[in-house]
Amino acid sequence: MAVPSMQNEMDSDTYQMAVRQLDLVAQRLGLERDVLERLRLPQRCMVVSIPVMMDNGETQVFTGYRVHHNLVLGPGKGGLRYHLSVSLGEVSALAMWMTWKCALVGLPFGGAKGGVRCDPQTMSPGERERLTRRYTQEILLVIGPQVDILAPDVNTNEQTMAWIMDTYSMQVGYSVPGVVTGKPIVIGGSMGRREATGRGVVYCVQEACALLKMPIQGARVVVQGFGNVGSVTAALLNELGARVIAVSDAHGGVYHDGGLDIPQLLKHQQEKKTIVGFPEAGAITNADLLTLPCDILVPAALERQITADNAGEIQCRILAEGANGPTTPEADEILRERDIFVIPDVLCNAGGVIVSYFEWVQDLQNYFWTETQINRRLRQVLIRAFREVYAEVDRTQVDMRTAALMLGVGKVAQGERVRGLFP
Repeated sequence: MAVPSMQNEMDSDTYQMAVRQLDLVAQRLGLERDVLERLRLPQRCMVVSIPVMMDNGETQVFTGYRVHHNLVLGPGKGGLRYHLSVSLGEVSALAMWMTWKCALVGLPFGGAKGGVRCDPQTMSPGERERLTRRYTQEILLVIGPQVDILAPDVNTNEQTMAWIMDTYSMQVGYSVPGVVTGKPIVIGGSMGRREATGRGVVYCVQEACALLKMPIQGARVVVQGFGNVGSVTAALLNELGARVIAVSDAHGGVYHDGGLDIPQLLKHQQEKKTIVGFPEAGAITNADLLTLPCDILVPAALERQITADNAGEIQCRILAEGANGPTTPEADEILRERDIFVIPDVLCNAGGVIVSYFEWVQDLQNYFWTETQINRRLRQVLIRAFREVYAEVDRTQVDMRTAALMLGVGKVAQGERVRGLFP
């Protein structure tokens, strides 16, 4: 596969989408030109080559990235993804969204993101471990509990974080649990972290339903992406009495108008490593799934799923963005005209980074909270942020995404002004 040039990577559609969102918000905020220029570009980008000895004895070289978008409010915070779509532009956009997300919900973090361009589904556990450890070694200079804290993302998990923590700790000579979050509980992970993003999506959906006077009991739900975020969201909404009628993963989707048996579907997924072939449902494509008539649509897969091409066919009342950047600016305009209530990604999926913050704090003080305490604190932070965003909607008469970004970008811009310019 040909490796794109750095300039082409930064010109990616995802990065241009993130910059366009920033520019639109900057106009409303009246941002000074110098502040805007500093926010449009990442503060630091590291691109690394990762040679890995494969099981067949051959060496394969992968490309990895770690991007710090803005660190004015604190150390970098952001996930690490393994996917063939990973590029410098994609990672830079995701880091930018992390900056706004952390600022919006009041966390003392800046935005960061990492990724390795690979297909982890074709790799053995040993190959993934060697990839992870070599990647960690290559980015060692730009990570640390007071510098940049990694977390799981697409195709990475608790085990990935454990390998990163161990590699970093071996280099410094003592255990440093705070270098990553989302790690196993036995080595300093937090209760409730695995479910945090999906649980946060549900808290936001509950607030939106109350706002729209729409009961969750019996609400028809569609979830695109049945990974960690989508599966937890579906399970929790099902427990609240909603009817999850369709879900999908990277291999395809399943649909049942009367509602899927989510506990049985989770068992099927665990056994088959996919939801495809679930015997109690029919098949559906990802494209058709997005346009099903429903009350709540949760895109929880990759970015740029709802575009100008399909936004006019979306048939939901609430669109809850479990994924990062699933809706393009062009689609946003269409959804706004159609009066679809969008809970934007920087708010809706912030549960993961909120509980990552809790985990980081627990690691630093070597004192751990119960799952009940974690979930209560998560709910408090998210509901406060949701209501602040909606108050901004009411005050400025803009949509939810614009309001959320105005609050997040505004806090970062204020930090830039207060700290000034060095030297």
